[in-house]
Amino acid sequence: MVIAGAPGLELIGPVFERQRLRALALRTSSAAVRIATLRRLEAEIFRQRAALYEALHEDLRKPEAEVDLSELMPVIQEIRHACRNVAGWMAPRRVRPTRVMWGTRASVRAQPRGVALIIAPWNYPFNLALGPLVSAIAAGCTAIIKPSEFAPRTAALIGAIVAACFETDEVALFEGDAAMATALLDLPFDHVFFTGSPAVGRIVMAAAARHLASVTLELGGKSPVIVDRTADLDKAARSIVWGKFANNGQTCIAPDHAYVHRDSVTPFIAAVLRHLAAMYGEGGRSPDYCRIVTPQHFERIRRLIEDARARGATVHVGGVYDAADKFIAPTLLSGVPADALIMHEEIFGPVLPIVPFDDIGEPIRAINAQPKPLALYVFSRDAAAAERIIAQTAAGGSCVNAVMAQYLHANLPFGGINNSGIGSAHGHYGFRAFSHERAVLNDRFSAAPMLFPPYSRGVRRMIKLILRFLT
Repeated sequence: MVIAGAPGLELIGPVFERQRLRALALRTSSAAVRIATLRRLEAEIFRQRAALYEALHEDLRKPEAEVDLSELMPVIQEIRHACRNVAGWMAPRRVRPTRVMWGTRASVRAQPRGVALIIAPWNYPFNLALGPLVSAIAAGCTAIIKPSEFAPRTAALIGAIVAACFETDEVALFEGDAAMATALLDLPFDHVFFTGSPAVGRIVMAAAARHLASVTLELGGKSPVIVDRTADLDKAARSIVWGKFANNGQTCIAPDHAYVHRDSVTPFIAAVLRHLAAMYGEGGRSPDYCRIVTPQHFERIRRLIEDARARGATVHVGGVYDAADKFIAPTLLSGVPADALIMHEEIFGPVLPIVPFDDIGEPIRAINAQPKPLALYVFSRDAAAAERIIAQTAAGGSCVNAVMAQYLHANLPFGGINNSGIGSAHGHYGFRAFSHERAVLNDRFSAAPMLFPPYSRGVRRMIKLILRFLT
């Protein structure tokens, strides 16, 4: 069942209550039941594959190959990885007794949190709605999805997939704008999984706090990349061009700006220009180049470029716009002053500022002076230098001599830190996000009752002996 638009507001409460009841039954669901549900979802996704290509082309002008790589493949990997491992994830985990707890048996059991709310963004609207849903299903939760209204064709398709696979008491989807999101956040969900900006993340966290709901916040920030003087410049340029300009730069873990050693700036720029032309043609007029999602977002990025240009930045390529087509050419900037708007706002578009440095301490200090980013990338042949950068900075995740690859590794946690996010997702980490790790202890023959009151001289002496034994 799909609830579309504002008329669905009055149905939120009843659907939520049905999901609360269903969540009680799912609490004891087996791994086999959850795997069957995930397999059903996978089959429906593949059945709707052609429609997915059409929807994402209409919403973002995404080429088919990029849909496969960035939208379809991560979701299918999540499903298959969960199916292979969910039985092990669900199994109680025995823990050894401590000295004080000798004579007891203890375990940790993963239990579903209950009813989950998934609020998905527009930049990867399919992946970032269904990826968290896979984790929720694996954990045994019910879920309500709120897709982005800025990718309407994809939102409608996700709704069709949900309707084909689930009853509303297990998974439901509500389309709508911020009013719909606000109405959903008024409900006492057990867990809220939000992907979006830090500004909206604060609103979501405050709403969840009213119900003491747990949250996973996948946010963003200005993710830097450092290219030191030892780096393979061709590899660095090729990787950064792909990471920066895929999806027209509208990627939360895309390199936001590049710190490049001063001796390498000129050859690095030449390599970037060469790879830009090879990947996206002259001026970005390739069918493999996406578009900006909305006129408002287009205007924001155009304003950032023009502000940098007015302040004296050099435009090496790009700075070309077509408002009617929501087109901004791949743009490479250098000489951007520190007070330019583009050096303070998350760009989230096809613009790469290059910042030269002389000593590796300079970018480290600059990074540490800003909110912790979602990602930080290093290109270097010097393992010690790369380790120094990782050790002396903080970020949600990092790659050395690659960009964005951490997202595709199913056994790595994906998430931010502070301003760039709270909690982790993907694989076992996603399962844990939607699970409560419940401690269970069985007392067989522990000595604890011997320490109960009244505190006689013998009991007090025993307590003292235990304290000494612990140390």
